[in-house]
Amino acid sequence: MFSRILGTGAYLPQRELGNKELSLMVDTSDEWIVSRTGIYSRHIAAADEATSDLAFHASRQAIDNSRIDPASIDLVIVATTTPDLVFPSTACILQDKLGIHNHGGAFDIQAVCSGFVYALSVADSFIHSGMHRTILVVGAEVMSRIVDWTDRSNCILFGDGAGAMILQASDEEGIIGCHIHADGRYVAQLCVPAGVSRNPDINAKLSMEGSSVFRMAVNTLDEIVDETLAASGMQKSDINWLVPHQANIRIIQATAKKLGMSMDQVIVTVGSHGNTSAASIPMAFHEGVSQGRIKQGDIVLMEAFGGGFTWGSVLLRR
Repeated sequence: MFSRILGTGAYLPQRELGNKELSLMVDTSDEWIVSRTGIYSRHIAAADEATSDLAFHASRQAIDNSRIDPASIDLVIVATTTPDLVFPSTACILQDKLGIHNHGGAFDIQAVCSGFVYALSVADSFIHSGMHRTILVVGAEVMSRIVDWTDRSNCILFGDGAGAMILQASDEEGIIGCHIHADGRYVAQLCVPAGVSRNPDINAKLSMEGSSVFRMAVNTLDEIVDETLAASGMQKSDINWLVPHQANIRIIQATAKKLGMSMDQVIVTVGSHGNTSAASIPMAFHEGVSQGRIKQGDIVLMEAFGGGFTWGSVLLRR
């Protein structure tokens, strides 16, 4: 039993925040941001938009593109760092908004920027086990709510958005392999240092040691590429497309170089989306599919690195 992607969807909030406007809010410039990150603009959720709202629009599109009855979805998994509420899960809220009342399961996964890779690996395992047949997997974030807009080193990076996939059981190969990892020794280097049971009174804003995170990301993504290829018995030349987490153009370029791939074989959305954490890979994949670049039968490598530290990969045949 394999799991295959039936359809995809994506959603970006209406408001676009470009570098020029951002430079009026904090001491920075378009040239400085682009040269270091490759980001030109990002989208920001409206005051009345929650993560589940973004997830709803992306999910509705994925359902329509899959041509399935929403009632056939027997599990909803949402990868997010910015849930609507402490509880219930954003997945439960989304399930209700979609009108899926068949008592299928619903839960959130929190692995920050690696969240969607983690969520796909869990969904794939459920399908392999025979426990579920049709799964909605979503990455959705409103990162703008936890960004310190006075911190010019970090606020330039992040944006809001959502991406979704419908995964279904099939006798044809889809997901070839998933690999996930974590190392909690580095918690302080990328975190929001407040929560429910620790530091609840601190203003919860993202904190990141940029240079350290960059180095760790490049090194671990190099390793996950080798691990993924070795486990699948494939060569670098077998991969048609790289769909990386959209954090920084320099990290993306380093991974492409590791694979010996031209940037023409890499789906890059960081320039117009910024870093949307768990939403970045499904949104980039959707863009590649909707533009006709990623075609049926193509081999696609997804890889991500995030706070925790967490990292992982998914290798699949479209």
